[in-house]
Amino acid sequence: MIAAPLHLGGERLMLCPTGVAIWPSTRMLVVSDLHFEKGSAMAVRGAHVPPYDTRETMIRLAFSIRRHAPRRLLVLGDALHDDRALARMAPADLAALRRLLEPLEVIWVAGNHDPAPQPDLPGISVPEWSEGRLRFRHIGGVTPLARHEAELSGHYHPKATMPTRIGGITRPCFLATGQRLVLPAFGAFTGGLDVRDPAMATVAKAAQRVFLLGRERLHSASFEALRA
Repeated sequence: MIAAPLHLGGERLMLCPTGVAIWPSTRMLVVSDLHFEKGSAMAVRGAHVPPYDTRETMIRLAFSIRRHAPRRLLVLGDALHDDRALARMAPADLAALRRLLEPLEVIWVAGNHDPAPQPDLPGISVPEWSEGRLRFRHIGGVTPLARHEAELSGHYHPKATMPTRIGGITRPCFLATGQRLVLPAFGAFTGGLDVRDPAMATVAKAAQRVFLLGRERLHSASFEALRA
């Protein structure tokens, strides 16, 4: 599995095909939109969906943590699908999540689905996080950035369709501009929003490249190629 380098705000980040970003100089793993217990939230409303999304998301997260061996984990909001998610989570899954997180310094950035702090999980909860020249927020493109700053965000669950000789291939993706990086949703049951959708105009207006998630590597394309 090959990660791709991206320079943002004077820092070197690594984008992994699993959908996480790594900040090597600080040993930080950044992930967005886990949406734990989305399946159970839909089931409460009467939808017939499999109840395994939380466990699958944790398996993926554990793989990324083993692979990259971070010291810190920063979650860019919407870790939980709603304020009752931990109450619905299976006790075994909750215990496994705590064990996974305990060795790490965890930073929970508030999202629109989980704006309240979560005292039952290791780590600290913050409205947003700043470190060096990088700003970490759930919804990007809202606050102006100074020329030397850069921003990592989530929220939009970006996906893109790359044209090929056999037709378009649609995958979740990273969306990169000169000063911003929008991460794909990491949760197993999260879906996606096309980067050309008008709802993404705020963060996509200066878009330069997308990095589609592949099995072993990322597939990069210019934003102009997607428009075509």
